[in-house]
Amino acid sequence: MPPHVFADRPAAQPPEPGSVDALISQTRRLLGDVDAVRREATSDDGDPERRWQRALYELAVHQLTDLDKHLAQLRDGLPRPTVDSLVPEARGATPAEPQDDSLLSRVGSAEWNLLTDEASWSGELYEILGRSQDAPPLTLDELPSVVHADDQTMLTRMVTDCLIEGKPIDGEFRVLRPDGTARTVHMMGEPVLDANGSTASMWAVLRDVSELRRTQRTVRETHDTLQRRRHIEQIEQTEHRLATELQEAVLPPWGGSLRFSQGAPQDLDLAARHLPSSANELVGGDWYDALELPDGQTLLSVGGLAGHGVTVTSGMAMLLGALRGMAVTGTPPDQLMGWLNRLTDSATQPTLGSAVCCRYDSRSRTLTWAQAGHPAPLLFRDGVGRALTPPEGVLLGATPGATYGQAEESLRAGDLLLLHTDGLVPHLTGAAAANRLLDLAPRLAGAATAQDCVRTVFEEFGAHERADDACVLVARIGS
Repeated sequence: MPPHVFADRPAAQPPEPGSVDALISQTRRLLGDVDAVRREATSDDGDPERRWQRALYELAVHQLTDLDKHLAQLRDGLPRPTVDSLVPEARGATPAEPQDDSLLSRVGSAEWNLLTDEASWSGELYEILGRSQDAPPLTLDELPSVVHADDQTMLTRMVTDCLIEGKPIDGEFRVLRPDGTARTVHMMGEPVLDANGSTASMWAVLRDVSELRRTQRTVRETHDTLQRRRHIEQIEQTEHRLATELQEAVLPPWGGSLRFSQGAPQDLDLAARHLPSSANELVGGDWYDALELPDGQTLLSVGGLAGHGVTVTSGMAMLLGALRGMAVTGTPPDQLMGWLNRLTDSATQPTLGSAVCCRYDSRSRTLTWAQAGHPAPLLFRDGVGRALTPPEGVLLGATPGATYGQAEESLRAGDLLLLHTDGLVPHLTGAAAANRLLDLAPRLAGAATAQDCVRTVFEEFGAHERADDACVLVARIGS
């Protein structure tokens, strides 16, 4: 179809065939290069960034294919529909199948004569709309009947502006085909003026851009997914940093054996270590602590809250701070557990936790302790280890108003007490984990310091992958 122009504009001159052939060659070389890179560089491994890259490559291939076909049509010219193709009896019973699945195989043209109210369509337009070529072409008044209801007003406005105000048509709308499928059509056209400058007809080129828009939508969606993932990663990194800094600020920074201030018991050698999860992004709520109390006794505790992240770590910090504050008032371990349970249950974001709390009196070498759903301390004596019999106690936050029992244990010079949280022995909990730790009795008996004992535990279990973090605290009773 030759282009139509307004009366006050001269017709554009067609390009030289040689220059178009050169552009076609350049486009095809670039298309081959891009397609080769696409095949080598993209793979579907579930990564959002790779899906986004693949979508961009596919869009680039589609657009270069589009450009190649456009240039070929520009070189060869787009003939007007023949008289036979406009007569229903000569068009055949069914629309011809498109030659290929490229985006440019579905470009049709149409012209509507306003004086005779006749319409002429190319065969490609019948294919785009899914209509039988036995059917007559739709007039401008009938065209909205195949357009999606939400887009009919827009189409009517574009046609009206073209016919009355002489504005070019350039817009997209959705058409509903007889088979129930919907296609997105891009329509470009202009009014055709007669010798007096009046609108005599309207011509248009209609292109099925459904696949192109689908590819562009995929690019947007994969880009948005990638951006959301990066945003989430940034948030997670920030939360991880905050949780780690909070954990480091709360836990005693013991590089070796803990040294109390003057006046503390000289027969108590302490060391501890925190073992992080194998997944570095998981910062949990486990703690260890030792505190010199005003009455000369020593508070030893380990525990943890369920979960990971800033919320859990801040909850752990709050709980440990409360434990320290209540312990300095002389509160016995069983009451400490009861108050910690009440505090955990009434928190803004309730959670579950476990803990063991011990008071050690160096004068009588007596250990008084209570536990809340936590592994019992392990006592090693003369090269043999055993778990202390635990008093009654449920998880923190599990039962409002729960009461906790208390037990006492007499210690001797040379005894070694080991407190730990769940997860210290990878893949084992409860009695099975305790038995693995008790198997270390001969090695721990030969250790010279509490720090050597912690190092032994770390050498045995620290290198293994663990799903959660863990803490270990060792107290050696001196002579």
